[in-house]
Amino acid sequence: MTYSVYQHWDPLKVMAVGKSYPPELYDYIKNEKVRKVFYQIAEETEEDYQKLISLLENFGVLTVRPDMSKAVENAYYNIKNNKTINRPHEMQLRDYSIMLGETLYYDADPITNKPILDLVRQQGNIIKSGMESGFKYDNNAVKLNAAMTSRIGKDLIVGTINHREIINNLKELEKDLQSKLPDYRVKMMNTAGHTDGTFCPVVPGLILSITGQSTYEESFPGWEVIYLNGESWRKIHPFLKLKEKNSGKWWVPGEELNDDFTNYVETWMNHWVGYVEESVFDINMIVIDRKNVVVNGYNQKVFDAFSRYGITPHICNFRHRYFWDGGLHCITSDLHREGVMEDYFPERNIIV
Repeated sequence: MTYSVYQHWDPLKVMAVGKSYPPELYDYIKNEKVRKVFYQIAEETEEDYQKLISLLENFGVLTVRPDMSKAVENAYYNIKNNKTINRPHEMQLRDYSIMLGETLYYDADPITNKPILDLVRQQGNIIKSGMESGFKYDNNAVKLNAAMTSRIGKDLIVGTINHREIINNLKELEKDLQSKLPDYRVKMMNTAGHTDGTFCPVVPGLILSITGQSTYEESFPGWEVIYLNGESWRKIHPFLKLKEKNSGKWWVPGEELNDDFTNYVETWMNHWVGYVEESVFDINMIVIDRKNVVVNGYNQKVFDAFSRYGITPHICNFRHRYFWDGGLHCITSDLHREGVMEDYFPERNIIV
């Protein structure tokens, strides 16, 4: 059976779920207080992955995960040579993959992600990797991936990174992508970042958004838009400034004795984790089917809207999503959903 995804509210059947570094990777940290924090982050991150996997499997979803052995080996090499340890790409599968119809577009390490690629190949799917994806501009500022693309049947809504060259050439890029995907209608929307961190078309007729987008009426005519101004990333701006200040320090071996580094991790664990768990609702969510959605927490405005549409929310908090820069949608990639391509806006003409 060939895998396919045409609409992200069709019944989910196969999901790739990310993975991070194991706790023992941080044994090199000499500062016990700091090492303890990183151990806790690593342990709780995997706990949350497992809670999500269990929830998905309760709905009959098959899950597959990357093999982290090479990533861990590379991290140990960097530690030994006093080089920066980067967040593992294998955590956020959306950033480099998308199942579009029956084709998997994929741009990442094929060794680390071999379990995922092997599973897809076994179904007879086409996999296009790297430049074969045909959608890279301005030093990868725009990519064809599931973090930037909303699959609405025949329509693809593609977001942009906030680069002037991209914004000034939306129509040109839209036309170019349309030529590469002739079976779809392509619409580019200036989201100034990943679309899954800006808005979520939950089911036909309902959109959640954290910002005001003037193009919703053009892209989704007649759909209800629930605005959640101030939620998600924007709500924790002070923490993001602290994180920016410490960028490039806290992953460098030897810097764990740096007072700024220690202050950063202690602030993260003692204040911000509890704050975002209780106070921030993230639209970076997983739609299992038209009646079930996985969210990170409670929001009355959202839950009231869900109730009107007959949707049941399932809370599964990815506690360290702001530490790792990615929420529930980011850390997964749907490989197969039941359904065929639908046309929700048949009155539209294909853009040429």
